[in-house]
Amino acid sequence: MDTERLERDFFRTLNAFVEPAVRAGLGGPCLIPAGLIVLETTGRITGRPRRTPLLASVVDGCLILATFRPRSHWVRNAAANPHVRYWLNGQERHGRATVILPGQPVQLPATLPPLVRGLAENLLVRSTEFGWSIAIVEPNPA
Repeated sequence: MDTERLERDFFRTLNAFVEPAVRAGLGGPCLIPAGLIVLETTGRITGRPRRTPLLASVVDGCLILATFRPRSHWVRNAAANPHVRYWLNGQERHGRATVILPGQPVQLPATLPPLVRGLAENLLVRSTEFGWSIAIVEPNPA
């Protein structure tokens, strides 16, 4: 069995147990600005919803997500369709993802809070030089 398939099967099995607990609010960012969330993207090929538990940091109301795995489908799905749904501390929310990929030009939305914009321009964009893929999720206004 190839490594990619083993990795995929491992994360599918793990996510089947973790995702319902995180959607219910377990492990979410509370006292510290980092914790587990569930991100729902639209499959770029199937068009079906895809839910992934992820570690996220909350900065000025925005989520910062990152992965070093170049095959992460949630990144490719969010890049193809930035309208996402997520569960943070047991509450369902909607937002818009800005994906920053290695070797790709970056266009940050003007609506980013100044703190998040500064973090993105001075740290997050540079981290892609080392192979990281980043997503910034801005919540939709209520």
